[in-house]
Amino acid sequence: MVTATVSTPEVLDVEAAVADIADPEIPVLTLGDLGIVREVRVDEAAGTAYVALTPTYSGCPATRMIEELVIHVVRKAGLTPQVETRLTPAWTTDWISERGRARLKEFGIAPPGEKPEPEGSQLLTLTVRQVACPLCGSNDTEEISRFGSTACKALRRCRSCREPFDEFKAI
Repeated sequence: MVTATVSTPEVLDVEAAVADIADPEIPVLTLGDLGIVREVRVDEAAGTAYVALTPTYSGCPATRMIEELVIHVVRKAGLTPQVETRLTPAWTTDWISERGRARLKEFGIAPPGEKPEPEGSQLLTLTVRQVACPLCGSNDTEEISRFGSTACKALRRCRSCREPFDEFKAI
């Protein structure tokens, strides 16, 4: 969630510009779609904009690129950027917007499902987690590899249309 202390036109412009930056790894998603922009503040008197970001994964290779893109957008608005990486609370796939989930599916990536159960003692369930194919909609899919093209995705295959696809992991 993006917060701003004062909703002046300048703050709203910076918020919108930062939220509209395309994710370097999945360019159909914006930072706003991912929900990684946690706070935007503009100090007009000082000419600075403060932006807090929460990366999707610790060690995500796109984190530095995202920071650079935010710095570029803030400078383009005529302000001095201050970008902070905020690790708490940890990002969760619950923060992905409905529009972002729809865009993932349109792009051929299965949106994340429910988050995995918390650590510790749990009841054993013997059901297979169903992931719908973003191409044909079938739930008859299988995981090929827990690790896909990026750390945040797993590789799956649809048994109906036989096409492989990425699944955005739920965390």
